Amino acid sequence: MSGRARLVGALLALATTAATAAPPATQALPEDWYPESVAIGPDGAFYVGSWRQGAVARLKPGAAPKAEVLVKPGANGLANGQGVLVDAKHQALWVCSGNSGFTTVLQTPSALKRYDLATGAPRASYAMPDAGYCNDLAQDAHGNVYVTDSFHPRVLRLAPGAAALAVWKEDPALAGEGPYKGLNGIAIDGGRDVYVSLVAASSHLLRIGLGADGRAGEVTRIETPRVMKNVDAIRAWKPGRLVLFESNAFGDGPYGGQVTVARVDGVRLGLQTVVAGLNDPSSGAVLGDRVYFIESKYALLTKRKGGDGPVPPGVPFDIQSHVLPQD
Repeated sequence: MSGRARLVGALLALATTAATAAPPATQALPEDWYPESVAIGPDGAFYVGSWRQGAVARLKPGAAPKAEVLVKPGANGLANGQGVLVDAKHQALWVCSGNSGFTTVLQTPSALKRYDLATGAPRASYAMPDAGYCNDLAQDAHGNVYVTDSFHPRVLRLAPGAAALAVWKEDPALAGEGPYKGLNGIAIDGGRDVYVSLVAASSHLLRIGLGADGRAGEVTRIETPRVMKNVDAIRAWKPGRLVLFESNAFGDGPYGGQVTVARVDGVRLGLQTVVAGLNDPSSGAVLGDRVYFIESKYALLTKRKGGDGPVPPGVPFDIQSHVLPQD
């Protein structure tokens, strides 16, 4: 091999390594972002919704460490930015819009929003039936989008090309306790099972069978060895393994949240804490052997008292990461 050929080969190898390099362990988000959900595209870009700004930020791989605001505040009626989902096949960015208040934009009825993945331009909005609350979402291999409803014990579904959300599964077994009796996080494991969590703290997850024809099966309680601290989001990691983001949203103190790996064993879950002492880790995503997560710091908004004054400006936020266990 000539010297020039060796040089070209070395440069190609270097370029390939750079293109596949892991994201930084910590990535800064815009100030006052109060992030709620994180999704990663197939190109390694991070998409982070803002509960306060009604917007979505994007961090491109290999770009400057500064996040860009892809979906502008309030675009397409986005209020509390909840679950975020990347559908690269259809160049779509899906976002659940809530109506919980505490935003810098106008409040609108809760809905499922669609944006252009490349430009952030609004594409569609799908109302939640029966004044439901769009919390989190997942997508199956056929392009169906599944949405949890925090006000009702049900999962809704938007089929490709459909004009409206439809009830996919509604069951008293999906009901929780407290003011929000519906569901929170959702994930599809291996295309066979849909896992959902309650808004309320609970000692179980719920599993719904996903038939080959797309129909919902029975609801099964998957018991855990302890009460989980408000499982805000679920991510399917590998077959039979889930990553849970316990925000501790209704617990005491700001640093009770944690990221947990769960091993499914029939109707039981084994739990292993990966990161603890977090301030409302409401969501995250898995890339390679690491979990990337946020701290939402919601108490700065929701637990303010009359004499506390305005929300402090310039509150910093970021995406952090931690290696996942290998076993």
